[in-house]
Amino acid sequence: MKWESFSDYASLSTRAAEILLQEISENPLAVLGLPTGRTPIGMYQRVVSECSREYRCFRDVQTFNLDEYVGIGADHPGSYAAYMREHFFSHVDLRPANAHIPNGKAADLDAECARYEAAIRNAGGLGLTFLGLGRNGHIGFNEPGTPFTSRTRVVELTESTRHANADLFADSRVPTRAITIGIATILSSRRIVLLASGESKRAAVERLRSAVVDDFFPASALWQHDHVTVLAAM
Repeated sequence: MKWESFSDYASLSTRAAEILLQEISENPLAVLGLPTGRTPIGMYQRVVSECSREYRCFRDVQTFNLDEYVGIGADHPGSYAAYMREHFFSHVDLRPANAHIPNGKAADLDAECARYEAAIRNAGGLGLTFLGLGRNGHIGFNEPGTPFTSRTRVVELTESTRHANADLFADSRVPTRAITIGIATILSSRRIVLLASGESKRAAVERLRSAVVDDFFPASALWQHDHVTVLAAM
C-alpha cells in the first residue's frame, strides 16, 4: 500500500484528479469505479475543469458507481444518480450508456445486483477504482462484518452511515438499504485509490495504516491488494 499525505483537501483533490486524468489519457477505454459522498467532490470539480465536453476525454470510458440507495429513483435529489449528474456526468462527454449506476427501484433487486455484477465483468472488470473511507471503515456501503468475498448485493445501512448522509435528504429520511458492489468486486480492480480527508477520518486512517486485517474494518481488505494508493489529508 502506497501512502501520500497532503496538507489540505484542495491538494488531495488535485492529486486525485491527476491520477484519474492520467488513467484515461493512457487508456481511452478505461473502466472506472467511482464513489460519491463529500470527499470526491473536489476531484470531480478539477476533472471537469480540465476536461469539459469539448475535449472528448470520456468518449469511450466506462464508469461504474459503487452504490445506490434502494427505494428511490434516479430523479430523486438524494440519489447517487442525481449526485453524479450534478458533480460530473452533466459536464463531461461520457456517453450516458457508459455511465453505470445500480437501479435502486428495480422490481427484482437480486436480479439487479446480478445484472450489475455481470455488467462489470462484461466490461472487462474495473480498471481504476476510487474509494472513500467511512468513519467505521466502510468502503462502498460494505459495513463492518462484511465478508471479504462479497459481491454486488443489497445491504442494510447502519445508523451511523445514515446519519452521516442525512443532509442529502430534505426530510432526513435516509433509505435504510442500498445496493453496493462487494469487497471482492472492489479487490478485483486493477488499481485502487482511496481518498480520506478531515479530522473525522483520522481514526479510520490510523487504523488502516496499522495494517491489521479485520472483517469488522472493511477497508483493511485493501491490504490484500497489490496496487492501492491512499491519499490522506488530515
